Amino acid sequence: MSHMPVFSPSSSQALLIANLFGFVLIVCAAILLLVTSLVCYSAWRFRSRPNQPEPAQKFGVKNFEIAWTIAPIVLLAVIFVFTLRTTYGSDPPANSQPDLVVTGQQWWWEARYPQAGFETANEIHVPAGKPMTVSILGGDVIHDFWVPQLSRKIDAIPGYPNRLVLRVDQPGTYFGACAEFCGAQHAWMRFRVVVDSPSDFETWQEHEAANAATPSIGPAADGSRLFQQLTCVKCHAVRGTDAAAKVGPDLTHFAGRQRFAAELLENTPANVTRWLTDPQALKPGCHMPNMQLTTAQIEPLVAYLETLQ
Repeated sequence: MSHMPVFSPSSSQALLIANLFGFVLIVCAAILLLVTSLVCYSAWRFRSRPNQPEPAQKFGVKNFEIAWTIAPIVLLAVIFVFTLRTTYGSDPPANSQPDLVVTGQQWWWEARYPQAGFETANEIHVPAGKPMTVSILGGDVIHDFWVPQLSRKIDAIPGYPNRLVLRVDQPGTYFGACAEFCGAQHAWMRFRVVVDSPSDFETWQEHEAANAATPSIGPAADGSRLFQQLTCVKCHAVRGTDAAAKVGPDLTHFAGRQRFAAELLENTPANVTRWLTDPQALKPGCHMPNMQLTTAQIEPLVAYLETLQ
């Protein structure tokens, strides 16, 4: 897990943006210092003095006027060049096909890997050292995808995909959030980007692309049948079963995720039980209703979800 400060750049794209920000900040600070110093000096130098005449008024100093016209033009040209360099280095190549499609929903994130043919939620894996072109979409309203250590903020707009490129050389876990107010649970629309070594990423990808195991005996088998009988299948997908809905997160490998409900809860049987008992009590306004499940229903459902490794 990454323990670096949240604004410490950990990708080449984030480093370019941080360097541009730092450069512009220094330039603006220097201008502020210069203007403030001149104002203070002028106020002191030309202050009113007893028994002194009003200072002579001078209108127009050609050399000064040329200097303060040329200096900002040169300064803006330098900033423009640095901005172009940053834009070129942080944007994906034109017409490149996405390696990953991330869609913001109220209030969770769907991550689809089109080449591998699977989806997951809130826990996004990428390989270290490989540039990943990411397509960003909004599924309902405008969201904003932001991982401070890895990339710039970018709007997730329904029907209008934006793109960014991610290349992270250091494996670790980096935390992100929605940076565009999008409703009641905007604050709990968080996610994590897990940067794996290339071999670990391939192993993870193969595992995620596989269908879920179907238990045949015990409480988990009872839970599997309940999942198909109840309205769970109207919202969620579990590959390898008849559940194929796309309203809520794909649950094929739900138990393999470290947290759920967009980072709200640690993924433990106790927390899954609390969630199924009353999701609205934990995340008011979320789109999963209270199904009024009984203990006799929740226990096998939790047992089944725990098999979805």
